[in-house]
Amino acid sequence: MFKRLDQNLIDTVAQQASSSDRLRQSYNFHALDEKVQRSLICLQPGTYVRPHRHKREIGHNGFELCLILQGAVGMLLFNDQGAIIHQEQISADGTTSGIEFLEGTYHTLIALVPNTVIFEVKEGPYDSTTDKEFLSCFPLEGTIAAEKLVQTWHSYFVSPI
Repeated sequence: MFKRLDQNLIDTVAQQASSSDRLRQSYNFHALDEKVQRSLICLQPGTYVRPHRHKREIGHNGFELCLILQGAVGMLLFNDQGAIIHQEQISADGTTSGIEFLEGTYHTLIALVPNTVIFEVKEGPYDSTTDKEFLSCFPLEGTIAAEKLVQTWHSYFVSPI
């Protein structure tokens, strides 16, 4: 009949993210085969979101809409060679609380405060083999190089708004 997005759910997902090796956790409001994906994602500082983009087959849209419900992120956009072409801070309490990435835009998000929560919407259905196209010049998740890169990226942003 309905699904509730309340503080109890946010706190539960945040606790799961804190306990996760990846320092992030998703909660899907959708089934994986649904046309519209709707996810609550909690990011903890130190999580590494490898720069990627979304591309879909003709007739589908690879956009990604992210609304910050709690906390703050640093957003980085990259060109095809991995150079940063834009950076911006986005927060639940700031002047910018959401961002939509157009199809084909390489991006990453850096959690700036604990328990940062994003509500993400993108076109489905989800296919783990085609959902993301990673920029190969960036390290794999779980490596020391990735940890150092997150620390560097985090330093680009001032204290959260």
